Amino acid sequence: MRKPATLYLMMTLAMSLSARASSNRNDDIHRIEDSAQIFREIMGAPDKAIPQDLLESAQCIAIIPGEMKFAFLVGGNYGKGLVTCRGVKSWSPPVFLTVSGGSFGFQIGGSSTDLILVFRGRRGLRKLLSDKFKIGGDASAAAGPVGRSAAAGTDIELHAEILTYSRSRGAFAGISLSGAVVQPDDTGNQALYGPTVNKENILDGKVGIPAEAMVLVQAVSKATRTPVPDSPPAGSGKAM
Repeated sequence: MRKPATLYLMMTLAMSLSARASSNRNDDIHRIEDSAQIFREIMGAPDKAIPQDLLESAQCIAIIPGEMKFAFLVGGNYGKGLVTCRGVKSWSPPVFLTVSGGSFGFQIGGSSTDLILVFRGRRGLRKLLSDKFKIGGDASAAAGPVGRSAAAGTDIELHAEILTYSRSRGAFAGISLSGAVVQPDDTGNQALYGPTVNKENILDGKVGIPAEAMVLVQAVSKATRTPVPDSPPAGSGKAM
């Protein structure tokens, strides 16, 4: 009797994940707003936030709100978020992505967990844009330091390509995401930017920032002490 029950749970999870994999514009606008709010809240406590010197040298920042309430059923984990990259003058429009894996857990004791990935360079993002990559395998990663400045004892960790963080039950800390798989969420990108969207052009700043995404770009710009781009008119941001 146990085997059919386990199979049913696995099938239910797979169907739920499949449904969640698709996006519509309203879902993605909500995801943008959640990501911006999460980032503002975390950076609002500087003694327990990402060190300022790491933020100011970061090339890309990804934020994945913890929304999956059923991920604990068979040990699978799945989250959808966004990533923005540093451009010549400002941060880029965001690209949508997903994070999945069985080793880190979007549910800790029944509490939803938010994730932040700080990319130290563009190498990991190039892999992401081409297809997908595994954290700790295709791209080196380490639990990021927390506080006003990076501690001297974290020199080894700071050589990692990606620094990873989590927030659960209000507590913010570095976390190991080894084994997690990161890949583009093409349905989200198409819902916001149009069917002919090019992910590289978005993160290179060759696509205008949609009005709906400005709240996230402004939050990241403020935290990293970079110029905040002017708000675009409604309906801008479509790929040319």
